Amino acid sequence: MKRLAVLISNKGTGTNLQAIINGIENKKVNAKIVVVINDVEDALGLNRARKYNLPIVICPKKENLLGILKKYKVDFVCLAGWKQIITDEVIYALHNRILNTHPGLVPDTLDGVVKNPDGTEALWNKGKITDKAMQNFLDKKATYAGCTNHFLSKEFDFGPVLGRCFEKLKPNDTIDSLYTRLKVKENKMYVKVLAKLCK
Repeated sequence: MKRLAVLISNKGTGTNLQAIINGIENKKVNAKIVVVINDVEDALGLNRARKYNLPIVICPKKENLLGILKKYKVDFVCLAGWKQIITDEVIYALHNRILNTHPGLVPDTLDGVVKNPDGTEALWNKGKITDKAMQNFLDKKATYAGCTNHFLSKEFDFGPVLGRCFEKLKPNDTIDSLYTRLKVKENKMYVKVLAKLCK
């Protein structure tokens, strides 16, 4: 059974954490969450962690993260809204073991392009966080929004791709309406990716 650390923030609502918890409880993911880490005390996701009696650690300084992960002997780190920069030291120590979900379509190679289901070029949204990424899909009149689950690498917003999902834009979409629909697919994708990794 794989040991997971889930890193959340006070920006989101903890839906990826909940999806992972549900995936484990439904026996889809052969793993256990050994620690939920946040950088501040007031994240909604921490309430979800408490409800399931999961160990919680507050890590205000990025320099302390590796020590915590080593202490809990984690196999995989699941970033779920984490806002701190992950240091190179952590990336090297946990090479291809840190999962990230990016609000765009990350290509397989740095000069690559992902195609949407309708054949149009998908937007990578490199360097854009969630709201700005959703706004970019709207501004560029993209036919599809999407997100990518990938292993973290030293290259910003890039790394070996584990899964992608797409959501068709609707004429009256806002940031909220688009992200609400995409989030459902993102949560499912995270569980599917973990299920494969934890086999």
